[in-house]
Amino acid sequence: MLAAVVVALVAGFALSRSAGMPAADALAPMLQVAPAEPGSYRAPVVLRGTAADAQRVSVGEVSATPGPDGAFELSVPWAPALEVVAVDAAGNESRSTVVTATALPRMRAVHVTAHAWSHEGLREAVLDLARQGRIDTVQLDIKDEDGVVGYDSQVPLARESGAVAAIYDAPSALKQLHDLGLQVVGRIVAFRDPTVAAWAWHNGRPDWVVQNPSGQPYSSHYGPIAFTNVANDEVRRYNIDLAVEGARLGFDGIMYDYVRRPDGSLSSMHFAGLTGTPTTAVADFLAQSRYPVHSAGAHLSAAVYGIAATRPDQIAQDIPLIARSVDYVAPMIYPSHWNSGEYGVADPNAQPYDIVLRSLRDFQTATAGTGAAVIPWLQDFSLGVTYSDAEIAAQIAATRDAGIDSFFLWNAATRYHGGGIHPA
Repeated sequence: MLAAVVVALVAGFALSRSAGMPAADALAPMLQVAPAEPGSYRAPVVLRGTAADAQRVSVGEVSATPGPDGAFELSVPWAPALEVVAVDAAGNESRSTVVTATALPRMRAVHVTAHAWSHEGLREAVLDLARQGRIDTVQLDIKDEDGVVGYDSQVPLARESGAVAAIYDAPSALKQLHDLGLQVVGRIVAFRDPTVAAWAWHNGRPDWVVQNPSGQPYSSHYGPIAFTNVANDEVRRYNIDLAVEGARLGFDGIMYDYVRRPDGSLSSMHFAGLTGTPTTAVADFLAQSRYPVHSAGAHLSAAVYGIAATRPDQIAQDIPLIARSVDYVAPMIYPSHWNSGEYGVADPNAQPYDIVLRSLRDFQTATAGTGAAVIPWLQDFSLGVTYSDAEIAAQIAATRDAGIDSFFLWNAATRYHGGGIHPA
């Protein structure tokens, strides 16, 4: 009985003491974070917002103390998404996930091969376009249609397969271009790769190569052994390794070209290890590339056929699928490549403005809601119709009238009609 009385007295004392104490703080800070739009994947992400009643706001190991009004600012390395945590004096937490959306720069660009960059006359002609304000971006080849890597790459497979040819000095080229205020997009010809395809075939790796039904290399007008297998993990890794190396060297963007299957009937091709279709394999490869390339500091794009907007399976390029994993798609809408009557244009090659405007609108529809921009490849070469300043200007005008302020000009010989590009 004595023990019961003691317990009751202690309990009563505790109750009377707690009745006089303030209630524990269980309210979490009021956290609000503004959208984050860094200028590039190399730039830090600056997060701003308010966290009323918070003592600390942090993202990972980076933290800040909010001001009296709760305002805070944090600068952290880029990531696809960032979790912001606000903590008050009582240890209550509020969390908010911020998805970063990096804004693309304007790109008025010309294609430059590795050999063209190493040629003083061709290089200076391109640099003159930049000095005149006609271009602000150069697309410089990393790996070309022959599978040749134009600089002294340290990617092991590039060296082992004999792909490396030190045609130009990449760090020096990048510095020269950046010093002029230019962006540089590195082009990687992905799955048309006769160098690695031939090396793989002759070194016991036939599954790296697109085959015909009899198990021999698939032959096309590109050569007897020209296409590597988009479904092969090692082939994918090789292209991603080159892309990451290029981004780390300082290329501002990476563009995959020939990110597709070979031309021809799908029934005449065999892709070892393929699950699904070549169309989904292409999209999967780009999805696999996205984070490594972004983390290395570059934006990511894919050059696609003009017909892909309406005929995705013809070369395994499904634009809505591809667009989900790239910053922009770059359709090759060269007027000379369209058939008479397409998009209601009687003679596309002779009507560059009409065919460019109408085909671009189709790509804008196909990419709607994906977050990807559309930046076209335009024609600066003659094929059936002589192209000069007027035809170049007409294509650029159509691009502008479609609401797009960027473009890439293609000329395989790196010789451009600068008069068709009005200074910005």
